[in-house]
Amino acid sequence: MEVALSIFLGGLITVLTAMGVEYLRRPRLALSIEEPPLDLPAPGGKGTRRNLRLKLGNAPLPSVARWMQRAAANQCRGEISFHYLNDGQDIFGKSMAVRWVNSPEPVASRIVDANNKIQYFIQDFSRPYVDSRIDVYPGEEELLDVAIRFDGEEDCYGWNNESYLYNWRTPHWKLPRGRYLAKVVITSSGQKCLDVFRLASDVDNLAAFRLIAASVEDKAKIR
Repeated sequence: MEVALSIFLGGLITVLTAMGVEYLRRPRLALSIEEPPLDLPAPGGKGTRRNLRLKLGNAPLPSVARWMQRAAANQCRGEISFHYLNDGQDIFGKSMAVRWVNSPEPVASRIVDANNKIQYFIQDFSRPYVDSRIDVYPGEEELLDVAIRFDGEEDCYGWNNESYLYNWRTPHWKLPRGRYLAKVVITSSGQKCLDVFRLASDVDNLAAFRLIAASVEDKAKIR
């Protein structure tokens, strides 16, 4: 009886240890705001633009467990939905696929159709159109785009691979002057990282166009 009990307890400890190790090694993802925001010349060199971006980090293991290696978050993909600040209602009724800053840019070419109307299409089909994925290794961060606004313009736009087809101003992700909530969901390795941020675009000065950490009340508005 004692031998059987010892075998059972030994097996149980082995299983629990293996489960604990695997739990510790799982990617630990967190989103944060890029500071300062990215300011660059607008296309054509006329004025400036500001890109609002987030950082997705995969935390390293605690120092006491550094003898192991945290797993990488593989094939991270994400989506962003934009919501009204007052009640959290989804503005567009759909989510925008995330673009990772370090992923390849799609190459767009212009053609003219039979009605002499300019049409855009993706020339390099080896590069993704909307879907964008990336790996995040332990102790590292990857940037993802959220929105863009141009100097002298009141509207801002959600930014992803589609933006390259619309002169960087995707009409179906257009947000008029105001304050909004951006819900970001990143999926990788069977787990999700979710966070909410305020998007402040009710400003005259482009330098005040920014992302702000959402309050508990803000997050409660989004179902």
